[in-house]
Amino acid sequence: MLEVDNLHVSYGAIKALHGVSLKVPQGSIVTLIGANGAGKSTTLRALSGLVKAASGSIRYAGEEITNLPAHKIVSRSLCHVPEGRMVFANLTVKENLAMGAYLQRDKAWIAKQTDYVFRLFPRLKERENQAAGTMSGGEQQMLAIGRALLSNPKFLMLDEPSLGIAPLLVKSIFERIVEINREQGLTILLVEQNANLALDVSSYGYVLETGKILLEGPSAELKANPKVQEAYLGA
Repeated sequence: MLEVDNLHVSYGAIKALHGVSLKVPQGSIVTLIGANGAGKSTTLRALSGLVKAASGSIRYAGEEITNLPAHKIVSRSLCHVPEGRMVFANLTVKENLAMGAYLQRDKAWIAKQTDYVFRLFPRLKERENQAAGTMSGGEQQMLAIGRALLSNPKFLMLDEPSLGIAPLLVKSIFERIVEINREQGLTILLVEQNANLALDVSSYGYVLETGKILLEGPSAELKANPKVQEAYLGA
């Protein structure tokens, strides 16, 4: 569904990505793991049109989308849940979800999908009229994922969903990510520092180090790899 070939990204004179290539099959969960500053978030930002690729190719559902504006990429059902959640702090939960649906015109679908999000994350239903900025980090992460689901995505990119969240809620959020993949058939590209969790829920993984793909393979094989264990799994 997504094919990235030899992607290079620079911030001014600083090269952030050095020829990243990866594939994400339709219906799968693929993870991108690596240390802070490895280029994981930059990869997602390039895929969603938030930063420009210096060179290389990004193909989504057979179409070249390299350097398309972000709003045009979203309209192709590719959605990015950014690091730090980025909820609209002064808007209520319900208003945040409505913002996610700004490209949708089918009111019946919007109502049905909102109900689905509330079933997926009951805590959001309890707080539907609460300002998003007053909620915990975990609740805001649920809201950021829920808002993305209101855009009717076929491909979901999640950037560090466990960041700054209580361990109990992290487990719950990852269970919901697997549920979304199974129930809605969403293809998911997951960027995550918690490599153990990421490799548990994904079928295939890439290890990114200083802007380059260092290793790739089935998640179970990466989890058993001594180098990965030493560097990322605390073994």
